[in-house]
Amino acid sequence: MIKGTTKLLGVIGDPIAHSLSPVMHNAAISHLGVDFVYLAFPVKPEDLKAALLGFEAIGLRGFSITIPHKQAILPLLSEVSPIARAIGAVNTVYRTDKGWCGTNTDVEGFLAPLQPPPTPPYQGGATEVKSALESGNRTAESSHSPYQGGATEVKSALESGNMTAESSHSPDQGGARGESDWSQKVAVILGNGGAARAVVAGCAQLGCAQIHVVGRQQQNLAEFQQSWVDSPIPVKSLQVHTWDNLSRLISQADLLVNTTPVGMYPHGEKSPIPLAAIDQISPGAIAYDLIYNPSPTQFLKDAQLRGAQVIDGLPMLVQQGAAALKIWLETESVPVEVMRLALRKHLGLD
Repeated sequence: MIKGTTKLLGVIGDPIAHSLSPVMHNAAISHLGVDFVYLAFPVKPEDLKAALLGFEAIGLRGFSITIPHKQAILPLLSEVSPIARAIGAVNTVYRTDKGWCGTNTDVEGFLAPLQPPPTPPYQGGATEVKSALESGNRTAESSHSPYQGGATEVKSALESGNMTAESSHSPDQGGARGESDWSQKVAVILGNGGAARAVVAGCAQLGCAQIHVVGRQQQNLAEFQQSWVDSPIPVKSLQVHTWDNLSRLISQADLLVNTTPVGMYPHGEKSPIPLAAIDQISPGAIAYDLIYNPSPTQFLKDAQLRGAQVIDGLPMLVQQGAAALKIWLETESVPVEVMRLALRKHLGLD
């Protein structure tokens, strides 16, 4: 229920009616029982500065940013994180005593399904934890678990099977996880737009041995490559290629990522990769599509038929949102699974 005390969060863009952010954030807010609401605010480019002043006046706690404001907002912020500087875009803004500060959580979202699940602090599973809670004999190590509640909350969560998760490594997610050493891995990224920049930064953080970016226009590719030369994030072995090199690159790829909109609803029958090229993918390689509707995309269907592990864009969407919510609510524990299920239901994927 929205009350006079309810604190505001939101998302800005133009257009903004299509945004799924209110669906997942309000599901999380409801689950947590905190006095917040997340709203969509249509803001035209010429009104961006005025919107920031208005948000400050009404005490907005923070907001997400989508097209066309991700780059335009940079000079209007008091502080911008190194990761947002490197990507050249902000997707999350929060308020501090310095003013409006911006960061980018897309890299964290992209990386989430590629990294191993966090090792639980206990070794014996839910039965042993519940037993320890009932006996009042929690170990010191267990106090570092990602949930913030005490023994009562944890016991209740275990009994209901509905633990609030810090990250979306739940067993029913599918996808490709478990890699811990990427130092010999080759990443191939389709597209050289803003989404590709977040993926390049993510692959650099993973420590990939080679990062290849594939695009249509040589000049744009050259500018893309040059933009990383003095980046706050060191990117080694970044190479750019035109589309005619695709088949050769796919044969080398351990991680193949689509950042283009090809195959997005309502054109789910399309794929950015011709069948002759996808035939070159190595069995066991990871095919990752940032598109989350449809799920799976034609690209992922084709890759899976050839033995690849596949990840759609929903985990990234959820995790970047969860990372933002942690900043705004100043907590390390947000209900990622609740957010994911709310989106799947809204999209008709269940």
